[in-house]
Amino acid sequence: MSNLIKYVSNTASIIEDEWQKVTLPPSHEPERKQAGKVVLFKLTGEKTVHADQIAETVIPATGKILIPLSVWLVRKDEFTDRLKAGELGIWMETHKLVETLVESQADLNVFPLIAVHVERFADGRIFSIGTLLRTRYGYKNELRATGDVLRDQLFFLKRSGFDSFLIRADRSAKDALQSLKDFSEPYQGAVDNPVPLFKRYNRNATMELKP
Repeated sequence: MSNLIKYVSNTASIIEDEWQKVTLPPSHEPERKQAGKVVLFKLTGEKTVHADQIAETVIPATGKILIPLSVWLVRKDEFTDRLKAGELGIWMETHKLVETLVESQADLNVFPLIAVHVERFADGRIFSIGTLLRTRYGYKNELRATGDVLRDQLFFLKRSGFDSFLIRADRSAKDALQSLKDFSEPYQGAVDNPVPLFKRYNRNATMELKP
């Protein structure tokens, strides 16, 4: 059974995933270790994706493909026809800057799908990225959350602008689907409804007073 939840016409349902996610091959570079553990040096400015990985990434010849941002940045000229055909989407990790994608393609709406991959559910950067894409950069097409995506996050991901969610493989999409109904009237304004509850409340309504 598919683990992809998507909003269509304001209704969320479980659907089959028609996109092939392209991943990078292992790097030939030696692994950096710290205290005996492999560490992703994502806050130091060091490269975490190497040229050999980008060059050796295999791209399916047909179908809809979701490629890493790092591959798009270097090999974008290869994908002109796929992009025009609506067969190319981008996925990015939470430590990547949205501005990097924008600098490579000013009109993000040429992409029918942008996905944000979160490694750990506790990483709140995914919410900021969704908000930036929807508000500052005006992205209007499908925005998907992937990776360590759990039931309790879906309602808040939706509030941040996401409209599709690939639930973690060991969890139930059917159960996660119900979480989108956990709250009926959120108080704060957000991407899905920028007007806070106190402004939506009808203050002109009068109450019948009993004598």
